[in-house]
Amino acid sequence: EMPFLKADISLRNLAGEINLHPNKLSWLLNEKLGQNFNDFINSHRVEHFKEIALLPANSHITLLGLAYDSGFNSKTVFNTFLKRKRE
Repeated sequence: EMPFLKADISLRNLAGEINLHPNKLSWLLNEKLGQNFNDFINSHRVEHFKEIALLPANSHITLLGLAYDSGFNSKTVFNTFLKRKRE
């Protein structure tokens, strides 16, 4: 499963899917991975974006369309996350 593809995924939703309290999931992400929830989800979305962007079958889809297909819910979120990761 790829819950990060859901544009409306939240910490609470993901915690429910893996049967973990949201506070525990947040703590694990922060302490063990050094990421907050949004960065964790968006990093998976970017990796998915990079995979599907290379597929010849998707050559007709715009970058923004691929971003939406990767779970990003706006152009601003996509661009902001990429800029932050580049710095």
